[in-house]
Amino acid sequence: MIDIIFIPIFVPTKNKKSMKSDIEIARSCKMKRIEEIASSVGINSESIEQYGKYIAKVSLDVIDEAKVAKNHLVLVSSISPTKAGIGKTTVSIGLSMALNRLGKKSVLALREPSLGPCFGMKGGAAGGGYSQVVPMEKINLHFTGDFHAITSANNTIAALLDNYIYQRRSEGFRLKQILWRRVMDVNDRSLRNIVSGLGASTDGIPEQAGFDITPASEIMAALCLATSLDDLRRRIDNMVLGITFDDKPFTVRDMGVGGAITVLMLDAIKPNLVQTLEGTPAFIHGGPFANIAHGCNSVLATKMAMSVSDYAITEAGFGADLGAEKFMDIKCRKTGIHPSATVLVATLRGLRLHGGIKDGATAEETTQAMVKGFDNLDKHIENMQHFGQPVVVTLNRYGDDTESDITLLAEHCKQKGVGFATNEVFAKGGEGAEELARLVVETIEREGAKDIKFVYNDDDTVLEKVEKVCKNIYGAKGVVLSKSAKKKLERITAWGLDKYPVCIAKTQFSFSEDPTRYGVAKDFEINIRDFVINGGSEMIVGVAGDMMRMPGLPKVPQAQHIDYVNGEIEGLA
Repeated sequence: MIDIIFIPIFVPTKNKKSMKSDIEIARSCKMKRIEEIASSVGINSESIEQYGKYIAKVSLDVIDEAKVAKNHLVLVSSISPTKAGIGKTTVSIGLSMALNRLGKKSVLALREPSLGPCFGMKGGAAGGGYSQVVPMEKINLHFTGDFHAITSANNTIAALLDNYIYQRRSEGFRLKQILWRRVMDVNDRSLRNIVSGLGASTDGIPEQAGFDITPASEIMAALCLATSLDDLRRRIDNMVLGITFDDKPFTVRDMGVGGAITVLMLDAIKPNLVQTLEGTPAFIHGGPFANIAHGCNSVLATKMAMSVSDYAITEAGFGADLGAEKFMDIKCRKTGIHPSATVLVATLRGLRLHGGIKDGATAEETTQAMVKGFDNLDKHIENMQHFGQPVVVTLNRYGDDTESDITLLAEHCKQKGVGFATNEVFAKGGEGAEELARLVVETIEREGAKDIKFVYNDDDTVLEKVEKVCKNIYGAKGVVLSKSAKKKLERITAWGLDKYPVCIAKTQFSFSEDPTRYGVAKDFEINIRDFVINGGSEMIVGVAGDMMRMPGLPKVPQAQHIDYVNGEIEGLA
């Protein structure tokens, strides 16, 4: 994995000088009190716990399974992103606001931002321009403390495990291998690999260890897949911490501390309610990355949004080969929910990148690159149709996009038999997505309910599941396992965990494991160098290529631009 995960996206449709910054736009919004936002979708005051005037935790009793089964869920995904992103969150927010402008009842379900990218390369992650969720400063920073609770729960397990081994060493207790790693919500490459327990004998047992970023924690994955507090407790108990010398899994249950860890998550399990700039309710909860985890907000937040709206809008991280595949094959498989349609977001700049644009290209060469880049879009369309999804393509429009190029894209989508609409949500908010909103509603009404066609079956072996994703979704010719991965695979089968779905950790910039192979890579193999056993979140993570679970900071981190000036936070983008 390269050290850059995200870069801030800016989607101007006006002259840049005429646009306020994201934080200026957010500050100019006259927010409604959160109890009014809750009431607008039928959530009474007894079901919310307020965190100030504009944020609330929502009780799980708001979820209505009958309404979940009846109402529509719309998934927003994208083509393979550029380093400047594609704008899925911004489009998701704008689409939900647009549906409400058209008289449809719509609510959002999104992921929480991570502090790592916020102070690293990306900046904030609450949308952009006139398509944001607010209060953006609080959402982008500590919010309601969910990430801190996950970090504390994860590291408490690590401390308890170290102590368990230390206190029983005189009895001869040891683990052949410790699998559990600490986490923190900071990009810190120096903590990827460390040695802990140095010093006096009372300072612990020296061992090689390391940190992942909090969104990669299995606690995060389990929180986002849990269907209740009891289910979360069960998942925590089943988390595999290490391997005994008789090659058996050593779990949280074996230490007897599952209850204590669950107690740390009592508030974090409740979805957070905020609002958009136009007063659309938004549930923001959980935040696993899609390149190293499953990239979706919590099941509870999604079901809550579906319980109180006719059209719940959600997004899955990075391109459709990552977040959307995992949304379908993991989240939908395990919960029974499924989208009524998928929206694929594209930008002309992204298409040109995937078409091999060169610096200094002429207008004609730029258009040719864009047309060549249609291959990347087509592969994502085909992948979503493989799942049985009705697909709508939307162009996240930049101010310098030409009408002739937009017309070419629209005609191409028509030839592919998928709906197409431009959007200008960055500059116009919900108004800028009304065409898209109409198209989404028309598509859902025309296509009707469809069942998901998963890429693999539960009974397939882990290797068969990985191969099917790599070949059918990425277009790889095969999968190569490292010696270590082969041993892990044998252990997974011996432990009876081979029925779990697979979650492949892979670069977001390419269908291959090479981030520089844009477009649609051909004639490549996926090298799986490791398998990570997630007994609690009940999935097997296959690590492809050089992916790492702790990113680093760039040469000029966003933190250098963040400050507190005259009573206001500056520099959050």
